[in-house]
Amino acid sequence: MAKRTAEPRPESGISPRQPCPCGSGKRYKACHGRAGGAADVIVTRPFEGLAAECELVALREFVPSATAKLPVREGREVTLATVLPMAAAALMRVDEKAFVGLQVQTRSGDISRDLARALEWVQSAEAGTSLPVVGPETAEAGTVPNRLQDLVDVDAKLDVELHDDFSWWIPGDTEPTGEVALSLERANAAIMPTERLNAEGVESAYWVDAGEKAHLRWVRPEPEEKLLAALARLSARGELALGEDSRYAGSFRAHGLLVPVWDLDREKHAREWEQPAAELGTRLAEALESLDSEPLNAAERRSRDGLRGRQITVR
Repeated sequence: MAKRTAEPRPESGISPRQPCPCGSGKRYKACHGRAGGAADVIVTRPFEGLAAECELVALREFVPSATAKLPVREGREVTLATVLPMAAAALMRVDEKAFVGLQVQTRSGDISRDLARALEWVQSAEAGTSLPVVGPETAEAGTVPNRLQDLVDVDAKLDVELHDDFSWWIPGDTEPTGEVALSLERANAAIMPTERLNAEGVESAYWVDAGEKAHLRWVRPEPEEKLLAALARLSARGELALGEDSRYAGSFRAHGLLVPVWDLDREKHAREWEQPAAELGTRLAEALESLDSEPLNAAERRSRDGLRGRQITVR
């Protein structure tokens, strides 16, 4: 039997057969170790490893106008924003305040890598300039571009500030003109009233007024199957709602995480749902813990099958 010849290590020193450091889940030789890099490799959970993962998913997917200071390891202070003028990837305002946008068009399969490149751009950008979109990756084989996880404190959480409009785009008393003014008008018209619930044990949960009804959208960090099982346990017990005038609507997937959604009575203020959400959070935590010793019974399995089919679309 012929001996297998060990594959030589590239200049990077990374074995071709080991997982690529970019987090794609592919072997290095099939990802950044091949010619042209990995612009087409899809990373399904781009924010994994960050303490702010759930918050980043919310800001990327459905929070309209919000900002948060990025915990950058080196360089100038940078503000993370949901949306920037004309959907720019990054912006250096005329007052030299730096912003990186989350809700932008992407050119690669890894949002974290695109954000890192926007963050690197803004560190040396001139005042009054913007990065329209992060272009295609051109990294040479043997190099692994930075990801957001490489440039920020992974253990830091985000202090999110919600805004009623996008007036923070413009510094001071500056009057917007041209395309910026038009972009500002359109962005303000599209905002749905949104509030972040602040209660013990409740994180990355947002009340959203969608017009005919309000919703609670709660980004959860647990593996999807385990979370579905815990939700099914509560559903079988009749404990999945947030009380009267609410019902579990379904869930959607976003960047590797599951986001359960509840329909709410929009006549109630967002703050009135904080205590019910905290109580639901406690029940959910107990259900998650119980799964380690108590498998789902027949009724709970049927409930899980029903919940799995209730996928919704967020607009």
